[in-house]
Amino acid sequence: MSDTQNQANAQNQEQSNQQIFDILRIYSKDCSLETPNVPQIFLKVGAAKPETNLDFNVETKEIGTDNYEVDLRLTVTCKLEEQVAFICEVHQAGVFLVKNFDEATKKYVLEAVGANILFPYAREHISSMTMRATFPPLNLNPINFEAIYRARMAEAQKQAEKAGNSAAE
Repeated sequence: MSDTQNQANAQNQEQSNQQIFDILRIYSKDCSLETPNVPQIFLKVGAAKPETNLDFNVETKEIGTDNYEVDLRLTVTCKLEEQVAFICEVHQAGVFLVKNFDEATKKYVLEAVGANILFPYAREHISSMTMRATFPPLNLNPINFEAIYRARMAEAQKQAEKAGNSAAE
């Protein structure tokens, strides 16, 4: 009896130290579409080549024990002949369970993996809103948030080393 109980306790201990990453909820936190130059801008649709600019940001915050919100903010600005056709902004968010990760890995999981999970939802939301405003379909190219995260961390490390070398001199 005690061997079975010891095995169960050991198994429970092993499971309690296991790394866990789970999606608890995905939702639209905020969205907007501004069309400041309609209906005049519709005369230029198809006649002029649109210029689109995509800005994005990922914010994370702890909202409870091992629960984190990741907020992916995308803003697309489309211009036709220097006139703004539309500005579309989406805050796609999710609540994730992240348990038993060291701080560096937790940051990576939230900012890179979490953002990669949220992006397709935000992209579809932007496409849907712009089409409902009767603009041609806008299909954003995928973004590799993992590569961006790694590049940002490498740059931060390079800056820290540079600051350390300057302080040593």
